[in-house]
Amino acid sequence: MAAPDPRPLLPEDARALLLERLSPLPAETLALSSGLAGRVVATDVHAAHDLPPFDNSAMDGYAVRAADTGGELPLAGQSFAGDDPARLEPHTAMAIATGAPLPAGADSVVPIEVARVHGDRVSFDGPVEAGDHVRPRGTDVPAGAVVISAGNTLRPLALAAIATSGVAEVSCHRPPRVCVIVTGDELVPPGEPLLYGQIHESNSILIAARCEQAGALVTSVERVRDDAEATREALGHALEDADVVVTSGGVSVGTRDHVKPSLAALGVEQLFWRLAVQPGRPTWCGLRDGRVVVGLPGNPLSVLVGLELLLLPALRRLAGAADPGPATFRLPLTTPLRKDPQRLRVRPVRFAAGGAEPLGADLSHQLGRAAIADALALVPIGDGELAAGTPVELIGL
Repeated sequence: MAAPDPRPLLPEDARALLLERLSPLPAETLALSSGLAGRVVATDVHAAHDLPPFDNSAMDGYAVRAADTGGELPLAGQSFAGDDPARLEPHTAMAIATGAPLPAGADSVVPIEVARVHGDRVSFDGPVEAGDHVRPRGTDVPAGAVVISAGNTLRPLALAAIATSGVAEVSCHRPPRVCVIVTGDELVPPGEPLLYGQIHESNSILIAARCEQAGALVTSVERVRDDAEATREALGHALEDADVVVTSGGVSVGTRDHVKPSLAALGVEQLFWRLAVQPGRPTWCGLRDGRVVVGLPGNPLSVLVGLELLLLPALRRLAGAADPGPATFRLPLTTPLRKDPQRLRVRPVRFAAGGAEPLGADLSHQLGRAAIADALALVPIGDGELAAGTPVELIGL
């Protein structure tokens, strides 16, 4: 196999290179009640019956034959949800509740608001047309039709639609298992006192939370000192347990950067190293036996950029998503953003009345300024700047 191109890759090229090497994880059939929200459908789900399964009323009112409604009609029975009403005889009306079955022989429903009840008889204001306020059987989803197709994510509304169409189990792709490894002698767990030169470690929190938000299972989080043997041992264990290994820090070429040589020693094939993006340039990616390794830089905003542009699409592909993203949308900038002639610039923004407001987090360590970000703005490669009012491509956070 040809050696990886040493030049920094555009993020979209790097993402395509990784995604073409990945396939969805195996499927498993699970009950709707087993917490499937966020899982991806592996095979099309077909309705077990018509939806709705019978003609029913869209209003509280009276079931009638439209042709019979010129004068007063005697009342004959009633239909509520769950009933199996008797047939409606000609020249009669039946009280009916919203959602209740339409009795055989009826072809329309007259709302209660335009009905005039006179003892045991009823009349109606205005004309009545056949089909008025009736929900015909199968007009939402006919029996056998696809309720949700393979590759779509099971959100609560989709789960409800599957349930009401009579299906109790769904085939879903297994979610990817993720191991997170952060490296650095300077890192201290949150809450512990800091010595001079130390910082509280936050990247594992960011990585794990974003992976879980994307539907992955984070099976372990480990902090490793800047030691070659410890780094290699941690990576070796992770590669045995996970579908995806994510590292933070130690991925550059300094004397204490041990991630890349450790991965090489463990037989991980390098796909690329370095992206034409700012922040996040020293991002590494490789594969071993179908397992993905993504080596992210140590600065928090560089980590966030690597997550959104590379790692999360890979997780979605493994989870079976038909479109792994990232999904983007556009809003106008409230203030200008400078372009870079060689790299995609990615900047945190928040939503404001005028559109997308940059938060001034221009350096890769400025996590505090980015804490309230709603999205990342993708500033295209070029000269000059994107002026205020210019629509910018955004990735929601």
